[in-house]
Amino acid sequence: MSEILKIVSADMAGKRLDAYLAAAIPDLSRNYAEMLIGDRRVTVNGKETLKKYKVKENDRIVINYPEPRKIDVTPENIPLDIVYEDEDVIVVNKPRGMVVHPSAGNYDGTLVNAIMYHCGDSLSSINGAIRPGIVHRIDKNTSGLLMIAKNNRAHESLAEQLRVHSVTREYRALVYDNIREDELTIDVPIGRDERNRLRKAVNGSNPKNAVTHVKVLKRYGKYTLVAARLETGRTHQIRVHLSHIKHPLVGDTTYGPKKQLYGLDGQMLHAKTLGFIHPRTGEYMEFDSELPPYFTDVLDKIERSM
Repeated sequence: MSEILKIVSADMAGKRLDAYLAAAIPDLSRNYAEMLIGDRRVTVNGKETLKKYKVKENDRIVINYPEPRKIDVTPENIPLDIVYEDEDVIVVNKPRGMVVHPSAGNYDGTLVNAIMYHCGDSLSSINGAIRPGIVHRIDKNTSGLLMIAKNNRAHESLAEQLRVHSVTREYRALVYDNIREDELTIDVPIGRDERNRLRKAVNGSNPKNAVTHVKVLKRYGKYTLVAARLETGRTHQIRVHLSHIKHPLVGDTTYGPKKQLYGLDGQMLHAKTLGFIHPRTGEYMEFDSELPPYFTDVLDKIERSM
């Protein structure tokens, strides 16, 4: 059994207990938080309470996670592009087309299947049996860098860094049309799209604060290459934000034109730079990933057509 202690900060005071846990622990769903509370695995100041309890500043919240259960997610000998690894963390360069963790319709061939084979039992259990080690995610058709926790101590540290927005996450994206500003910040909340469960929407249902910083790297007339730096990390954030300002990602048929260009099968989005404080040493570490062939091939074709 693993245990996490959280001290409620002033800015989080007033939230319901289940909502607080979902907000304070990145990638912990509100449904799972409700389950933990209902199973009497959460105490506030040493006492069990209800999910509707409104947390107060300096409340001491302890979460006792259940032992990870055996599941039918099979370790698979899938090659991994490991950028860095030690006893606490792994940084991998995920290929485009790979799903991060098992879900309906995707129970094998995922990054989790691959890291389970590579690491054996050396993965954190905080996010449950389906997502061992997974601290954050990127979409199936987004390539690039991800950090994975090999133990619960590392997971807690990395998750807290994500919560306070101290992790460096910079992407490369190719978008439609010419962005006139050299730099801009998109600061609009993102929630569920009530009309399409596969989409997120600006000011959608149950919106959460979302901030993306965009810098133009090169203009191609009909397209613009940008660096997009996440301040927050909402699902589909970059895709939703750039579509919101009328510059959807090339290849993104969910938030942009339905017609695919250049033989693409998914959005032109690559998680290029990842930086965080090492959970054991306290040292800041930063990693960089070169643009993959699918990305550079499209840029070359655009260059040749100009």
